[in-house]
Amino acid sequence: MNRDVLIVGGAVMGSAVAYYLKSMDPAVSVAVVERDSTYARSSTVLSDGNVRIQFNLEENIRISQYAFDVLATFADDMEVGGYRPEPGARHQGNLFLADLEHRADALAGMEAQQALGCDVGWIDEPEIAARWPIFAGPHYIGGTFGPGDGSVDPNAVLRGYRQRAVEMGADFVEGEVAELICDGDRMVGVCLVSGEEFRAPVVVNCAGAWSPPLLAGIGVDLPVLPFMRNVFIVDSHLEWEGDLPSVFLPSGLYVLPEGDGKFLVAWSLPDDLIGFDFTVRRSKFFDRIWPELIEHFPAFDQLDIAGSWAGLYAVNTLDGNAIIGEWPEIGGLYVCTGFSGHGFQQCHAVGRYLAELILERDPVLDLSRLGPQRVIDGNPLHEHAGRLI
Repeated sequence: MNRDVLIVGGAVMGSAVAYYLKSMDPAVSVAVVERDSTYARSSTVLSDGNVRIQFNLEENIRISQYAFDVLATFADDMEVGGYRPEPGARHQGNLFLADLEHRADALAGMEAQQALGCDVGWIDEPEIAARWPIFAGPHYIGGTFGPGDGSVDPNAVLRGYRQRAVEMGADFVEGEVAELICDGDRMVGVCLVSGEEFRAPVVVNCAGAWSPPLLAGIGVDLPVLPFMRNVFIVDSHLEWEGDLPSVFLPSGLYVLPEGDGKFLVAWSLPDDLIGFDFTVRRSKFFDRIWPELIEHFPAFDQLDIAGSWAGLYAVNTLDGNAIIGEWPEIGGLYVCTGFSGHGFQQCHAVGRYLAELILERDPVLDLSRLGPQRVIDGNPLHEHAGRLI
C-alpha cells in the first residue's frame, strides 16, 4: 500500500493529525496504522480527561487556548452521519495549591497566563476553606484558580477525530508496526508484524509510550520512558453544595471531583514502574497517596476505593514537554511523543501543527521550540523551577 503520509498510532494524536491533513489538503492520501482498534490500553482512553489553561511555558498556554476554542464547537464540527461526539465539558475549574516555598513560582506562572489573556487568579487559603471546606488544610497558603479549566470525555474526542478523518478519506488499518524503513537518510515506509509493507515518503510516529523502541530501530534515541500511572476512584462519603474544583497539590498529587462524594485521585512519582505492566497496585494508594491526601486535607480521613485503573505516561525525561516535529537527521520522519501526561489535551494544536509542517504551510502557532533539535542538543525546555503536573 502506497500513501503520501503514514501515521503510526491511531489514538487521539494520530487521529487529529489525519484530520488536519485531510482538512488542509483533501487530495493528500493518509493511512493510519493502529495496533489495537479497541484502544483498551491507549493512553487516550485511560486519561482522566482534565484540560487546563494553567501552564507556564508560552507554547503550552497557547496550545491550551486553541484546545478550548476547538472543544467549544467540537460536536458540531465533527458530526458524522448524525453522530455528534459530545466532549461533555465540565468547567469546574482547576485549583493549583501553593505552599510558601512554591508561591513565587505559582505567581510567576499566573502572571504569564494573564499576560496571554487567560482567566486565572490567586485565591488565599482562608477563601479556599470558606468556599470549599473539604479542601481546607494546614500546609498551603493559597492557590491559582482557572475557572474555565475542567474535564472532557477522551473517548468522544478520539471518536470525533477518527470518524471525521475517515469520512474525509483517511484509511485506518489495524496492525502492529514491527519496524520503520529508511533508505539512507529518508523515510520510505513501515513494515508490520504480519510482514505487510506500507510505503510513504512521510511517516509520523504517534505511538506515544510505544514510540521509542520503533525509533531506536532506525538509530533515533529519544529520552522517553513508559511510566505506569495508577488512578484510583475513591468514595469519600463527604457531602457538599455546589461545584468543587479539581485540586492539585504542590507534590503533584491531584483530586478530581466526580460527584456523589466520589473523586479521581492520582500521584505520578519518580519511582513509578517503568514498562508495560497494566496491573493496578493498590498498595501505592494506601502506603503513599492516602497519607499525603490526609496530611493536606484531613476531611479525607475516611474513604473507600470504588475503582481503579492503570495507564501509561510517555515521559520525556529531558524536560517533561512534548517532542514534536521532523527529525533533523532523517527526512520525512516526524516524531510526536514525550507529552508526559499532557498529550490528550494538546492533540488539537499539535495535530494542526504537524499537518502544517508536512504540507509546508506556515504554522498558525509556532511550536518549533518543542522540536526534536533540543533533544539532539541536550537543551531542555522546562515549564519552570517548581513542579507543575
